[in-house]
Amino acid sequence: MIGNAPVRPIRWRRRKEARPSEILAAALDNFIERGYAATKLDDVAKRAGITKGTLYLYFPNKEELFKAVVREALGARIAGIAGPLTAMPAPRLIETIVTNIRNLAASPAGAIPKLLLGEAGNFPEIARFYHDEVVRRGLKAVRAALRRGVKTGEFRDIDIDHVCYCVVAPLLLGLLWKQTIERYADRELDLAALARAHVDVLLNGLLRKIVSS
Repeated sequence: MIGNAPVRPIRWRRRKEARPSEILAAALDNFIERGYAATKLDDVAKRAGITKGTLYLYFPNKEELFKAVVREALGARIAGIAGPLTAMPAPRLIETIVTNIRNLAASPAGAIPKLLLGEAGNFPEIARFYHDEVVRRGLKAVRAALRRGVKTGEFRDIDIDHVCYCVVAPLLLGLLWKQTIERYADRELDLAALARAHVDVLLNGLLRKIVSS
């Protein structure tokens, strides 16, 4: 008994510390499968293997749970690349932006933009949060990267505020295509090939010296 006493508290702490991530994973699955409106905290708790009361210890309501899911799945991803983008050579930074969007499309979190498009009209508060937490921060990082390319002379003098949308839009469209239309299309959309083609078009449109694909 005495020799085993320390073991149970350690295992309990590990389980307790793991709970937020387990809840967020369960919530992401539920939001993707059911949408924001139809997701119930009871179902999230059951999927996470906890009681609803335990879930409330970490997240007071569904809106805060959703915000935590977005921060975990997308906010952290943006934060991880925002800094490095401004220090990369121009061709590399474009490839990095495109690759990250492609990787997002291949992950469960890739369904979040589709979810927002469907729910934004009925839940403006989560749409506003998503804009501030993901869209605004993402565009700010791309804008800074483009500005650096122009400053170093690698890029032509461009309309940075609008070109930043051109950088991300085709890949986001590909992401939405994968989540909606692809099941009815004649063939699967190759996101890697789309990314390569997009990088080729971007670099040959942005760089002062035309590069070969």
